[in-house]
Amino acid sequence: MTTSSTYVNKPGEPNLDPITGAPGAHPVGTGLGAVAGGMAAGAAAGTVVGPVGTVIGAAAGAVIGGLAGKGVAELVDPTAEEAYWRENYSTRPYVTKGTSFDNYAPAYRYGVSSYQRYPDQTFDRAEPSLRADWENARGDSTLSWDAARSASRDSWQRVAAHRAQV
Repeated sequence: MTTSSTYVNKPGEPNLDPITGAPGAHPVGTGLGAVAGGMAAGAAAGTVVGPVGTVIGAAAGAVIGGLAGKGVAELVDPTAEEAYWRENYSTRPYVTKGTSFDNYAPAYRYGVSSYQRYPDQTFDRAEPSLRADWENARGDSTLSWDAARSASRDSWQRVAAHRAQV
């Protein structure tokens, strides 16, 4: 029988790239940036050059977008964010007294990850997409989007404020 183990970074440890060993690997942020960048560049090139330009533009855009996505992801430490919200969630005015952190945790994580997907948008502008995707993102949370919105907004704004300070 083969067993495998997954190492989870402790707070403050660098997230090392599995290939190069360089600190700051954020595959989700890089991947999301690559997809968004590829789509945007591909569409732009495609309208100017045609189908071949779309393919070339998508490839170039994926590289550029991946680097941009990684840059946004570098600013966010999901472990630290989760620890912050675990410690502070009960002080928030939207939290129903007696509700466990585990019920709100998916909403906080969703706000963080959604900011990374839409770093140049406001929460209000991105909210229609967030609302539509909440059912897939909520996991075991019993919160409806209307109940989760404030927690997601809170974590989104915390990450945005941190990015603005850097």
